[in-house]
Amino acid sequence: MPEREAAAADPDYTGFIQNVNKSTGIDLSQYKEAQMKRRLTTLRTKNGYHTFTDFFAAMMADKGLFYEFLDRMTINVSEFWRNPNRWEVLRDVILPELQGSGKGLKLWSAACSTGEEPYTLAMILSDKKILRETSILATDIDEGALAKANKGIYLERSLKDVPKDVADRYFSPEGLMYKVSDELKKNIDFRKQNLLLDKFDTGFDLIVCRNVMIYFTEEAKDKLYREFSASLRPGGYLFVGSTEQIFTPSKYGFESTETFFYRKK
Repeated sequence: MPEREAAAADPDYTGFIQNVNKSTGIDLSQYKEAQMKRRLTTLRTKNGYHTFTDFFAAMMADKGLFYEFLDRMTINVSEFWRNPNRWEVLRDVILPELQGSGKGLKLWSAACSTGEEPYTLAMILSDKKILRETSILATDIDEGALAKANKGIYLERSLKDVPKDVADRYFSPEGLMYKVSDELKKNIDFRKQNLLLDKFDTGFDLIVCRNVMIYFTEEAKDKLYREFSASLRPGGYLFVGSTEQIFTPSKYGFESTETFFYRKK
């Protein structure tokens, strides 16, 4: 049964999707229905609600529950330097090519969650002495995640893949947590954005969108790849996650160069 027909077969869940969209602009029908419904049913049951109708009403009355819903929906599980060898390719191959344009770079970390990804970008750029002349936009739909990103305070486990010398330069211990340096924080512009609804800026040299597309339907992915391509300058790159290979990149005006990097023709 197609995903949307399956959703229509459960009016309680369908009504929840419609109410969330009407109240927040978040369109859950663009996500894989079985995966999302299973995750949200677990959350609803854990909080003691028997129907999605009751759960929605409680979410609207309780900001903490609403943020918990956003966390569950957007899977805010991230680390700095996630898949380190891909960041090394970015540092050693992609960025030197982009720098060849001779101007300041314009970068976008889309669906940045709690900030680990844009901060990783900023660490690399700082080490290359080009952070100050680079523009880094970092966006996410989840205000709670963005608030954490702006604070820049993280559990030690988030730093497990960060090279020790890099961690020593850009983090300082704060109790049981680690705080990212002000140098990195002041060079990142964190903003709220709904990828499926809001307009994108243009002229980017690099868009990083990793480990997010797997939660979208094929129609939503197709739309986003087209819009990412339109937002990149010719020669710019899209950097995706390790499970998000684009099988027909030419359809979107891309060519595959390094693994999980796609250059706009």
